[in-house]
Amino acid sequence: MTQFLSQIKRLPRAFNPDQGEEAWAALAALPDAYAPLIKGTAGCSPYLTSLIKQEAVWLPTALDDPDAATSGVFADVRALTPDALSTGLREAKRRIALLTGLADLAGVWPLETVTQMLTDLADAAVQQCLTGLIGQEISRGKLPGAAPEDAQTGAGMVALAMGKMGAGELNYSSDIDLICLFDETRFDPSDYHDARASFIRVTRKMTAILTDVTQGGYVFRTDLRLRPDASVTPVCLSMEAAERYYESVGRTWERAAYIKARACAGDIAAGNRFLKTLIPFVWRKHLDFAAIQDAHDMRLRIKQHKGLGGPQALEGHNMKLGRGGIREIEFFTQTRQLIAGGRDPSLRVRGTVDGLARLVAAGWVADDTASTLTAHYRAHREVEHRLQMINDAQTHTMPTNDEGFARLAAMMDREVGDLRGELTARLDEVHHLTEGFFAPGTAAPSPEAAWGDEITQRWPTYPALRSDRASAIFERLKPVIMERLAAAAKPEEALTQFDRFLAGLPAGVQLFSLFEANPQLTQLIADIAATSPALAQYLSGNAGVFDAVIGGSFFDPWPGPAALVSEAKDTLVAAADYEAQLISLRRWAKEWHFRIGVHHLRGLSDAMAAGRQYAELAQATLIALWPAVQAEFAKKHGPPPGRGAVILGMGSLGAARMNAVSDLDLIMIYDPAGEDTSTGKRPLAVRPYYARLTQALVTGLSAAMSEGRLYEVDMRLRPSGRKGPVATSLQSFASYQQDEAWTWEHLALTRARIITGPARLMTDVEQTIEQVLIAHAADARVLPDLAEMRDRLADAKAPDSHWDVKLGPGRLQELELLTQAACLRASGGATSTPDQIALGVKSGWLSSGEADALTAAHRLFWQVQATARLLTGGVFDPDAAGAGAIAMMLRETETSSLDALAAALESAAEDVAQIMTRKLEDAINERD
Repeated sequence: MTQFLSQIKRLPRAFNPDQGEEAWAALAALPDAYAPLIKGTAGCSPYLTSLIKQEAVWLPTALDDPDAATSGVFADVRALTPDALSTGLREAKRRIALLTGLADLAGVWPLETVTQMLTDLADAAVQQCLTGLIGQEISRGKLPGAAPEDAQTGAGMVALAMGKMGAGELNYSSDIDLICLFDETRFDPSDYHDARASFIRVTRKMTAILTDVTQGGYVFRTDLRLRPDASVTPVCLSMEAAERYYESVGRTWERAAYIKARACAGDIAAGNRFLKTLIPFVWRKHLDFAAIQDAHDMRLRIKQHKGLGGPQALEGHNMKLGRGGIREIEFFTQTRQLIAGGRDPSLRVRGTVDGLARLVAAGWVADDTASTLTAHYRAHREVEHRLQMINDAQTHTMPTNDEGFARLAAMMDREVGDLRGELTARLDEVHHLTEGFFAPGTAAPSPEAAWGDEITQRWPTYPALRSDRASAIFERLKPVIMERLAAAAKPEEALTQFDRFLAGLPAGVQLFSLFEANPQLTQLIADIAATSPALAQYLSGNAGVFDAVIGGSFFDPWPGPAALVSEAKDTLVAAADYEAQLISLRRWAKEWHFRIGVHHLRGLSDAMAAGRQYAELAQATLIALWPAVQAEFAKKHGPPPGRGAVILGMGSLGAARMNAVSDLDLIMIYDPAGEDTSTGKRPLAVRPYYARLTQALVTGLSAAMSEGRLYEVDMRLRPSGRKGPVATSLQSFASYQQDEAWTWEHLALTRARIITGPARLMTDVEQTIEQVLIAHAADARVLPDLAEMRDRLADAKAPDSHWDVKLGPGRLQELELLTQAACLRASGGATSTPDQIALGVKSGWLSSGEADALTAAHRLFWQVQATARLLTGGVFDPDAAGAGAIAMMLRETETSSLDALAAALESAAEDVAQIMTRKLEDAINERD
C-alpha cells in the first residue's frame, strides 16, 4: 500500500462529509493514511461510494498491488464461460471503475493510463462475449463449416473498435462504438445466409450482455450505429458489403471515424485486412483540403442538433461538443490528418495527442499550438471524467447551479472561482486556435476587384464552378485572387491566363479548398498566370501538383540524383500493384517537374540548373521504373534471358540537359549470352522477348493514365532507325555501329549515356561505345558529312523567326553538331555540350577563343530555349508573351531589353556559324 500512497499527488475534498464517513466505515482493513482519499472521493461521488461499499473486501488488496489486481481482473474475464458473462463482466467493470477512479482522482495514474485501462477492459469484455457466443453457435451447429477451435479467432467475425475505444481513449463513463463484420470468403456461397444469421445473433446477444442494466449494473453501453447505412443494414454485415458501401457512398465523417478504427476482438487478422482495403477511402492520394469544409459543416450540424449555439456560459456548457470543447480539438487534429495522411503515413495514428505530435513533426501544426491544444485536451478530459464519476452518467455537461460547481471544484481540489476562470480561459483559447482553421472569413472586396467583369462573368459556366459548394468556396477566394492578378505588371494578361487555367479545370472543390487553406498558393497561381501560359495550362490538368508546394520541402535545395532515385523507388514500393505503381510514379514525377518549373520561374534556379534537374528527374524515373516493368513482364514471360538489358539515354537526356517539354531519346541494348528463349509461363524467343519488354517500358512511360503520361519516348536513334528492331543485341549494336552506321549516328553516339541496367552489361556497353568512337575518330568522312548535313538542314526547314534559337545558321542545332564532331575527333569521352567543347580544346581542334565563343553562345541559346519552353511550350514570341514572361526572359539572359537580346542572339549565331564554316573549310583544305 505504501507504493500507492507514495504516488498520490492530489486529494479530492469531501463535498458531502457524511457520505465520505459512511464509505470509510466500510473499509476497516485499510490503514488510516487512506482516509482522506476515500472520504474525499466518496464525499463527492455517490457512484464511487456505492462501488466502495460493494468492493470493500477486494479494494484493500487492490490498493496494495494495483498491477496484480488489474491483471487478476483480466484473467478472471478471460476465464468466463458464456453463462457467467453477465455477472462476471459486471464485477470486472465495478472493480476496474473503482480502482481507476481512485487512481485518477489521486493523480496516481496519468490520463493515458486511465483511458487505456478502461479501453483494455472494453476489449476484453467484447472478446470474451464474442468468442464465447460464437462457441455456442458452433456447438449448436448453427455456423456452417466452423470447428470448435475456430471460436477463439471469431470464426471470421471481427469487432472493430471505433471512436475513443479504437484510440485507447475511453472516458470514465463512455459507451463503446463497434462495427461488427464477418469475412464472407470463409464460407461457401450457399452457406452465406446461415453464417450471417449466426453472426447477427451473436452481435445482438453480445450487445445485450454488455448494455442491459441488471442488479449488478451494466458493462458498457454499446452503440452499433457507426456501421454502413445503419438504419437499414443488419447489426453484423459482410466485409464485402461494407467495402462496397464505403467505395460508393462513404462520407467524410465516416473517413474521419476510421482514423481511430481498430480490430479489437474476434478475427483480428481479417479485421486488419479489411482496414487495409479501406486505406484509399480514408487516406486520399491528394492533399484533401475539402475535408476542412466537411468537418466545419459537421460541427455546425452537431451544434444545431444539440442546441449548442448562442453565447457561451459555463453553466450547462457541453465540454465535449460545445464551443472550445473536446470535439473541436479532435476535429482539428483528425481533419489535418485526413488532409495530409494520404501522402504521409506517419500521420495515420489513432490518438488525439499522438496525432498532434505527429502533425508538429510533419510541419502541419506549430509546436506551440499543438502544445497548447494538448494541455487543454488533457484538462478537458479530466473535467469530463469527474462529471461522469459523480453518478456514472454519460454526460459532458457542466453543472447548472452553484452546488454543482462546488461539488466539481471539491472533486478537483480547486476553489470554485479559480476553476471557473481556468475553464473559461481554456475554452476560449481552444476556440480561438481551432475556429480560424474551420471557418475562414470571407475576404473583403478590394477596390481592384471590380475590374475584368467581361471575363469573370463567364466563370460560373466553367466545369470547376458548376457545383454550389465549389462556387461558394471560390466566391470567398475571388477577391484575393483578383487583387493579386491586379498587382501583375499587365493585369489583363494575367487575368486572361488565369481564365484559361480556370476553364481547363475539370473540378474545383478540392483545389479551391486547398487555396483557401493555403493563401500563399493564390499568389503562386497569380505569378504563374502573369508569367507562364504553358505552366498555367499544365496546372489545369495537373492541379494535384499543388500538394507538393505545401508539403514543407518545396523550396528546399535540389536533393540530387541519389535522393531522387531513392524517393522514386519508395514511391513504387508503397503502391499496391503495377497499375498503382505507374500512377503513383506519374504523380511523384509531376510534382518534381512542377517544382523545377516554379524554382526557375521565381529565379531560385537558372536555365542551366533547371536543365540538369529535368534530366536527373528523368534518369531517376527510368532507374526506378525499369525493374518494375521487368518484374511485371516476367510474371508472364519469365525473367530476362541472358544478361538482361540496359537503357541508353541519347540526345538531351544523354547530355543531361533537358527542358520542360523534352521527350526521352532511348536505345535498348540486351545480351542474350547464348540463351534462345525465356523461361516463364509463356516463354518467348530472345528477340521478341526484348522487343516486347521494350514496348512495355515505352507504354509504362507514355501511356495516358489518370495522372497523365510520364514522358513521350523517341527511339529513332536506334540502329537502322524506324526500320530496325526496338531492342538491339549488344553484338548487333557493335557490328552496326562499326560497319554500317552513318556519320550522324556516330555524332549522336557521342551523347550516349547509360542510364540503368545490370552493372557488368553496362560496363560492356560503355566499352563498346568507346571502341566505336575511337575507331571512327580519324574517319575522313566526318567533316565532309557534317558539311552535307549542314546544307540539308538549311534546306529542310527555315526557322520560324529570329527568336528560334534551335534552327538556322549558327544556332543551337548547328552548334551541337559542331561540338559532337569535336568530341568524335577526340575519340569521345564527353556527353554534354560544355564538356565536348572542352574536349575539343584539349584535342587541339578548337582554340580557346573559339571555345569561349561556343560556350557563351550555347549558354545564351539554352537560356532562351529553356525559358521559352517553360513559358510557352514552344518558340519565344515577344508579341504574344506577357510582361511577366518578357521580364523573366530578360532576367534569365541578363539583358536589358528585347532589342539587346535579339542583337546578342544574332551576334552569337554569327560567331558559331563562322567557327563552323572555318572548321569545314579547313577540313576541305586538308583533304585537298
